[in-house]
Amino acid sequence: MQNIGQAVVKNLWLAAPPLEEQVEICEHLLTTTKPLDETISRLEREIDFIGEYRTRLIADIVTGKLDVREAAARLPDEAGPDSADDTTDPADDPDPTDEEEAIA
Repeated sequence: MQNIGQAVVKNLWLAAPPLEEQVEICEHLLTTTKPLDETISRLEREIDFIGEYRTRLIADIVTGKLDVREAAARLPDEAGPDSADDTTDPADDPDPTDEEEAIA
């Protein structure tokens, strides 16, 4: 494979709009993307706040400043369908999927 050297790139012609038009394009892009930039900034701050809240919450629970026994007592006793305590036998499945056949 042939490399393109700096001399070749230096001598290439590049079509570019006049400087005034380039400035207008940049200003338009900045104006158009400003709401997106503001939204991204706000979401990044919210993510930071949630992380700080999580850290404080864990610290309060560990130090005993927050009692979670009542909330823990309200949790359901039964596990969801993705439970590791699933006692069904895969051999009882009348229509195994390709993935299950590959595992077997």
